[in-house]
Amino acid sequence: MNIPLFRQDLISWFEKEQRDLPWRKDKNPYKVWVSEIMLQQTRVDTVIPFFNRFMEWFPTLEELAEADEEKVLKAWEGLGYYSRVRNLQSAVREVAAEYNGVVPDTLEAISKLKGVGPYTAGAILSIAYGKPEPAVDGNVMRVLSRILLIEEDIAKPRTRKTFEEAVRRLIDETHTSSFNQALMELGAMICTPGTPACLLCPVREHCEAFAEGVQSRLPVKNQQKKTRDVPIAAAVISNSRNEILIRKRPSKGLLANLWEFPNYEVHASVATKRESFRQQFQEQLQVIPQLGEHLISIDHTFSHLVWKMEVFLGKAEEVSENIMNSHQMKWVAESEVEGYAFPVSHQKIWKAYQLLKSQSTNQR
Repeated sequence: MNIPLFRQDLISWFEKEQRDLPWRKDKNPYKVWVSEIMLQQTRVDTVIPFFNRFMEWFPTLEELAEADEEKVLKAWEGLGYYSRVRNLQSAVREVAAEYNGVVPDTLEAISKLKGVGPYTAGAILSIAYGKPEPAVDGNVMRVLSRILLIEEDIAKPRTRKTFEEAVRRLIDETHTSSFNQALMELGAMICTPGTPACLLCPVREHCEAFAEGVQSRLPVKNQQKKTRDVPIAAAVISNSRNEILIRKRPSKGLLANLWEFPNYEVHASVATKRESFRQQFQEQLQVIPQLGEHLISIDHTFSHLVWKMEVFLGKAEEVSENIMNSHQMKWVAESEVEGYAFPVSHQKIWKAYQLLKSQSTNQR
């Protein structure tokens, strides 16, 4: 491969064809950092409005460091993988305290921050600071597996080293920001999974897989994650004051510290889920709920499990304050529900509830 010509072709294409993305307006390390955390496991089109809102709420690193976690979770609501934003805020607080609010510009220092792995460190250092560090994500591995005909399994963690070494060999040290972003952009726009758009590729002449006609079978990825189904019965419970019962999830584990509607894991048919929910609710809160009609069925997939949810409408009267506090539950007015950060599955529950109420009102 003619490396200087490869760099020139790749960077020239990127400078002409790059998408107009809000985090590319400047090379502010804080903005680059936030965008890269958001883009992990999330599509660019999805991220854009979240990034814009997040920057409106927390325009500086210091404001994010000082923000209440409830507000941060609300700003992140809908993006999922909430541990990302908790780690981000924790790391930002460390930067504010230990580095006078300046994001570290060395690999050693930045890699010590919570939630900053090799990819995020490389992205910040190369894009914001112009350091010749590799930023290897799925797009980059796919692009380089084809260009360099690398047939190692990208699902294996050790394979990342192969691609990091490849980037170090290829990277343009005078245009590190454009080079790394160009590799990512190429993977997102042209060198896509399955059948890439090779006829539009600016570096097709440098691609060994294209020359061999094997681009569609790369990259090699053999690892398949198994998921398990978790059957759940949930309910939107209201009281005589038309308040809604919500509870806060534990501070550790899946969807930590987010709010949700009461729900229980229930291994039973839909017909018996109501009764099982009623029993568990009564055992936990010492109150018997009245469960009404079925509201919605929701399947929500995580990387390792699938929530298979059956959701009902319900009524309940006063619950002991001590019991409510011990289970981190509270009654809130319907108009206040959207002020709390809920996981996507429970946002869908609330939308279904609002739609049902709207339809009922229109039919009167």
